[in-house]
Amino acid sequence: MALTADDQTTQTCLDELITEQERRFLQRQPASARMVERARRSLAGGVTSNWQIARPQTVWISHGAGSKIYDLDGKEYVDFHGGYGAMAVGHAHPAVVEAVSTRIGKGSHFAQPTEDATLVAEELARRFGLPLWRFCNSGTEATMDAVHLMRAATGRTKIVKVEGAYHGHHDSVMVSVADGYPEIGPAERPESVASGSGLPDEIIDLTLVVPFNDAAALERTFDEHHGTIAGVIMEPVMMNAGIIPPQPDYLAKVERIVHNNGALLAFDEVKTGLTVAPGGVTVSMGVSPDIVTLAKSLGGGLPCGAIGGTAEIMGCIADGRYEQVGTFNGNPLTMASALATLTEVLTEDVYRRWDDLRSLMVEGCEGAIDQCDIPAHVVAIGAKGCVTFSPTPVTNYREFLEIDDRFSHCHWLFQHNGGVFLPPWGKAEQWLLSAQHDDDDAGRFVSNFTEFAKAVSDR
Repeated sequence: MALTADDQTTQTCLDELITEQERRFLQRQPASARMVERARRSLAGGVTSNWQIARPQTVWISHGAGSKIYDLDGKEYVDFHGGYGAMAVGHAHPAVVEAVSTRIGKGSHFAQPTEDATLVAEELARRFGLPLWRFCNSGTEATMDAVHLMRAATGRTKIVKVEGAYHGHHDSVMVSVADGYPEIGPAERPESVASGSGLPDEIIDLTLVVPFNDAAALERTFDEHHGTIAGVIMEPVMMNAGIIPPQPDYLAKVERIVHNNGALLAFDEVKTGLTVAPGGVTVSMGVSPDIVTLAKSLGGGLPCGAIGGTAEIMGCIADGRYEQVGTFNGNPLTMASALATLTEVLTEDVYRRWDDLRSLMVEGCEGAIDQCDIPAHVVAIGAKGCVTFSPTPVTNYREFLEIDDRFSHCHWLFQHNGGVFLPPWGKAEQWLLSAQHDDDDAGRFVSNFTEFAKAVSDR
């Protein structure tokens, strides 16, 4: 008999397994436990980002090498967390180490451009088909620049984002990110909900929200706010709710609606840009946004962001209509690392290897799902993938909300205790392959998943 997420026996089973696995987790992590207590005396919340606070305990990392990381207790893990998608190069990749080591001996910061910035921009232009680029220091900065640039170019104030999508933590996009019922309002007309405190209502009201994979809702929004919307910012493959791919022709419809209304389209490819394909979703799915934002894997492990666009749109930066500035923009260490990442690490051979490793993981997990008859399916694209604990495909954020997150937390614990490191809050996040993962790494993930699936189905 198939297990279902709303079956009481299944829920009891999950609760029991979670209790058992959390006990094992804490037994393995005494040094992390001591560091948690120490850090709380000097770090707010005992961490450097609220997303590092995880149940049952924050994991403190010692170091990484290749496809592995090591915690303060000396435990080894195959790293499929990848720094929330930043470490597509893997850890301490020789090409990146050499590039940064050579650069640091020549000076680490000037607040003036170095040659590597031009070389990185040329490579991004080649990959993404957008001619002009600027750099910043994070995905948040990149999407903030995109929003400002769309407003500067159009003279309009409102923007549209997708319900449940995360684009960083600046005011305009901290709207309807991880909110629930009843505050999100009706499905046909989602509310613009401030996702956190410290966000002025006046700015939140300028951000309109539409469901993913619903072109009709986007068209209706433009009709109701005629002539006031500067643009749409969206992940072309939604990544803040596991992985939700666009339905056929959805992105093309979005592009047509946006441009028919004199607005601009910005693709947030912070997560997908260099992991889905060499030129991201922008090239692989054949849709032409006006702006693309990148970060995470671009920097090869150093803080980095980028914004690219058409000559017309980026002309607003070139002629000073929009002041895109930042003391650390194009930092020499970051540019050296990014250049090595693009030209020496994330090569065509790596993308082909990711195809093979992804197939191993997807087929292995799907086999365990079928054998154990659990309510789940696998979604994967490029170096990214996830197990979604729903028997049917998820097409938008509200369908994602219905998934019981005990499945993903229990799976996360099984992987962790089995020597595989995944992002906490596993319901929302994805695995990441790196240039240094191999078949054995993929096999360990599948083995742990199979153990989890059997444990759930056998009780």
